[in-house]
Formats: sequence, structure tokens, C-alpha cells
Amino acid sequence: MKNKLLTLSILCFCISTGTFKTLAQSTYAGKAWHDSIQVIPGKVECEKYDVGGEGIAYHDADSVNNGSGHLNPNDGTFYNTFRINEGVDISYTKVGGTDDNPYNKVEPKMKQLYVGWTTPGEWINYTVEVKATCFYDASIMYTANADGKIAIDVDGKPWLEPVLITSTFNAAEPIAWRQWHHWNKQPIFTHLKLTKGKHVLTLKTIDKGGMNYDYVEFSRKD
Repeated sequence: MKNKLLTLSILCFCISTGTFKTLAQSTYAGKAWHDSIQVIPGKVECEKYDVGGEGIAYHDADSVNNGSGHLNPNDGTFYNTFRINEGVDISYTKVGGTDDNPYNKVEPKMKQLYVGWTTPGEWINYTVEVKATCFYDASIMYTANADGKIAIDVDGKPWLEPVLITSTFNAAEPIAWRQWHHWNKQPIFTHLKLTKGKHVLTLKTIDKGGMNYDYVEFSRKD
């Protein structure tokens, strides 16, 4: 724990004093989706990852968007074809017994885009604007067919070590494919420091995969 706190303290000190150039300032070639930087505190919407493509804004196990234009028909509509030509897999919450099912732990809003089909080793970048230097808590809105793990880097440096994402599997579910549609909102960390300004957050799938990510919500812990 002492080593973890020391590493975090050094990282925060370097960011705040400018002793190294961050990804957001120099080597990073990506940019915010539609030039609209997401803000902390607030929700970082997972489907609004940066523009830049494979190896820059994200890494995905294949080049196919398994949601837009694949699971969801390529009919030209906004939700069915969102970012259809990119490798990150995207779908959205649906009515009719899919995401509005009795096995949700937390009820999701309908027609909410999310990232899915995740596998270990995949990552996604988000350019964000942190409004104030302080400590933050965060929760993730997600589904998970089995226990998995995620981590978060800040400006290319480890920040949140791998954290367990608890399975939303329910043995009472009679429809096998709907195990991937049981939604929950889980705290993933408390009292971690972010410094004011623009940063690049990297959401990493570490273990198991098969998780769907709607958003990560950051709140100040004063």
C-alpha cells in the first residue's frame, strides 16, 4: 500500500508540475470525439472514445464493429450504425425484454449506447477535462457475464490498478444470451487524485472480458 501511494503521489506531482509531457500534450495523436471533451466530475460515456483509430484511440481484438452493422442491422439509423467503421464494438440498450429485464440490479436508461464484446488486452482512450485538482470517487455502469477486471491509466501511466468487476450472472435467468444484459452500477475506486486540466484516460480490459461498459461516473470527494 505504501508503494502504491508513493507511486500515485509521484505521478500526481509530475502532472501538476509539468516535469514530464503527458500524452495529451505531446506524443498522443488522438483527439476528443467530435472535438467535445468529456468533463470530470461527471459521466465519461464509453462510446464517445477518442478519434484516431486502432493503436491510437483504441486497441480492439478485431477490426469489426460487432454491434453497429453486425448485431444491429446496417440500416443507416443512428443507433444501429454508430461508429460502424471502427473496431470498437458498440450497441445500445433496448426495450422488449432485452435490457429492460427483471434481472437488472440497476435499471438502465433505454437507447443508451455502450461498448461491448470486450476481451482482455483491449483498451480505449478518452480525452477529458478535469475541472479541479482534488480526490475523486467513481462508479461504472456495466454488465458482466463473469467476474472480470478493469484498470485505468492517466496520460499513459498506471493510475487505477486492476479492480474486480463483479459478475451480473443470475442462475434464474431462463434466456442464455440475456446474461450479457443484466445491468449494475458498481463503485470502482474511492479517494484517488486527479489534477486540473486536460488528460487522457485509458480504460483497459484486464481479465475475462465479456463486459459491457455504459459509462464511468466521477464525483468529487472533498
